[in-house]
Amino acid sequence: MLKPARIVIVDDEASIRDVLSDVLSQQGHDVVCAANGQEMQALGAVDLAVIDLRLDNEDGLQLAREVRETSNIPIMMLTGKGDETDKIVGLEVAADDYMLKPFNLREFTARITALLRRSLGPQASEAGAKPVTTEETIYRFSSWKLNATRRQLTHEDGHQPVLTHGEFTLLEALVCAPHRVLSREQLIVQTHGYNCDSLDRTIDVLILRLRRKIEPNPRVPSLIKTERGIGYVFAHDVLRSSSVNQDASA
Repeated sequence: MLKPARIVIVDDEASIRDVLSDVLSQQGHDVVCAANGQEMQALGAVDLAVIDLRLDNEDGLQLAREVRETSNIPIMMLTGKGDETDKIVGLEVAADDYMLKPFNLREFTARITALLRRSLGPQASEAGAKPVTTEETIYRFSSWKLNATRRQLTHEDGHQPVLTHGEFTLLEALVCAPHRVLSREQLIVQTHGYNCDSLDRTIDVLILRLRRKIEPNPRVPSLIKTERGIGYVFAHDVLRSSSVNQDASA
């Protein structure tokens, strides 16, 4: 079961803050609110941030950039403007998901749960001091090693690119089905846990970001290829293996 999380709502509209705080509190989460970035910083560490794109006298995208520079927590962007460019730019910069106001509260909580499950799921069991033995699942492809258990991607030269939760989950979905064409709808369900046509572009942006981080030449991708009109395919052999690890920090 997913543990309650500390969530911050950053929106300059008090009514929005109150509604979102209420619905997330009913889910058992510890919710704190802020009208701007300064108030958010004063609240301390959180597990997830919900940030309005257009704050009063402040750029929500810039705030998301600042959060992402120091943290890999999931970020949900909110926008009241139906400009596709704004949403795509927000995802390019820092966000893991976005919603357009006005939105359905049930869908909002479902997306928040999906983000938290991806980020906190592996750590959701009760903490303890005793060492535990875990079986780690490893995927190897090209010059990369993907540790699905530790959620780490490592190049053979030791470089470990920083992946957002959305990027990692998408890459994991792709390497689990090598040489198989996956539609955007299938990838949305596997990465977000629900189906929503409006999120097709979310997958496109995450693919673009992944290519920049793992492809030798992102302009001519050799690992993640586009199947026009359908979706994407991971066009490289993948070797799956397991290893046993004893972790005293669990």
